[in-house]
Amino acid sequence: TGKTWTIAALFLRLVLGHGDGPGRALAPGEVLVMTFTRAATRELSDRIRSRLVQAAAVMRGDEAADARDTFLQSLVAAHPAGDARNTAAWRLAMAAEAMDDAAVHTIDAWCQRMLREHAFDSGSLFDEELLPDPAALLAEAARDYWRQQVYPLDDDALATVLDRWPTVDRLRADV
Repeated sequence: TGKTWTIAALFLRLVLGHGDGPGRALAPGEVLVMTFTRAATRELSDRIRSRLVQAAAVMRGDEAADARDTFLQSLVAAHPAGDARNTAAWRLAMAAEAMDDAAVHTIDAWCQRMLREHAFDSGSLFDEELLPDPAALLAEAARDYWRQQVYPLDDDALATVLDRWPTVDRLRADV
């Protein structure tokens, strides 16, 4: 659907200070990109880096923009040959090298980073860990308890336990 392509295009514009951005060129560490999954963060970061490298090569004249890539052609056209285009190529190349500083996070990872960076202001611990689903941890603990405590019981004790909690889920509900 073009989401990654669009995000990479916006990133290039921000790095170049082009369009309706903040009015100045931004370094990758000044841009926040958020997505939903960890796998998407890695892919997005890699795709943005490759797009930066490609755009820098086109700006330097090392390669031609694809005829179908009207976005990249418009960026080149917006930077006249000479100093403006050389500066744009340099910015893009430096941004590609600085992509490790870019804030490409999942929403929960960004929240955790903000809590850690602003621990005093937020009143949270430095090593605070956000859990995606505490119910899953409770279910796992109940299963572990069931295996350790119920499995080894003799027949009479097992019957008593099963009368009260016929399943692990019933035990967990009571807890």
